[in-house]
Amino acid sequence: MPPRFADILARSLGHVGAYDDKRIVGFVNVAWDGGLHAFILDTCVYPDFRRQGIATRLVNAAETLARQRGAHWLHVDFEPHLTDFYRRCGFRPTAAGLIDLRPDQAR
Repeated sequence: MPPRFADILARSLGHVGAYDDKRIVGFVNVAWDGGLHAFILDTCVYPDFRRQGIATRLVNAAETLARQRGAHWLHVDFEPHLTDFYRRCGFRPTAAGLIDLRPDQAR
């Protein structure tokens, strides 16, 4: 079952959109743990608007929003091909762990 939009927003510290007139062309969700940690999720830009710095501005705005709302840390998980992008946005690598919870995945 897909998540309800209201359930996602309830866990959001905020979200940032990029618009071309009234049409949304980019989005980032800033989730949080209810304390000091915020998390960038779902950074996306409509394909026709990519390579124009929109994603970078979205991430920068998400950083500002998280800081203004009292977060001390901003995390992001990403696929390897996005490493350079997030490094240019100021993220540094950290050690982390992950368990795949899908039933068809072996530990």
